[in-house]
Amino acid sequence: MNRASFYAALRGGALFPFGLQKGQVNGIENLLNVWEKYYSGEPRNDLAYNLATAYHETAQTMQPITERGPKSYFDKYEPGTRLGKLLGNTFVGDGYRFRGEGHVQNTGRRNAKFASDRLNEKFNLGVDLVAMPGKRGDPFISAHSLFLGNREGWWTGKDLRDFIDDKDESDAEDLREFIAARRVVNGTDKATKIGGHALIFEKALKAAA
Repeated sequence: MNRASFYAALRGGALFPFGLQKGQVNGIENLLNVWEKYYSGEPRNDLAYNLATAYHETAQTMQPITERGPKSYFDKYEPGTRLGKLLGNTFVGDGYRFRGEGHVQNTGRRNAKFASDRLNEKFNLGVDLVAMPGKRGDPFISAHSLFLGNREGWWTGKDLRDFIDDKDESDAEDLREFIAARRVVNGTDKATKIGGHALIFEKALKAAA
């Protein structure tokens, strides 16, 4: 991959109209490094969609972030609440302790446990994201959670293969697939917007091929 061509295709465009800040480049470099080392056999369109997801979920920083809001905001995730039950939160304080974190917002005790188990099984990382939930925001661990989590359907039970194929098709067809793929992470929330982001990243990846 010609990274100079990739960045040249992004600079000044709709996603980075004022160029790329150092932190954004560092964040993208981390994602690309992890992808090329561990996921290079996966479809290019998957990478495009993952980058678009990271762009949206991290408020364009391309760095892992923690879900924002006052501590009371996360009471909605506490044990006994509808969301708390879905997220597997069982102890008082879990709502805040396991608030969303990462390139894709890994939220809840259940997701922290599942991510730990899969990352350890797949890559022998030896992580315990339940005991140390802040590790969900480690750039390396978070990148794996984004790529492997979306590929395997950790978040909603839907995975990228349910929506995105490995064919070089028209922009309209790729956009349709990208929009549908939002169901992998968060239903249809901002699906069209993120799908458009993925199309831009796809074009930059093609320019760098």
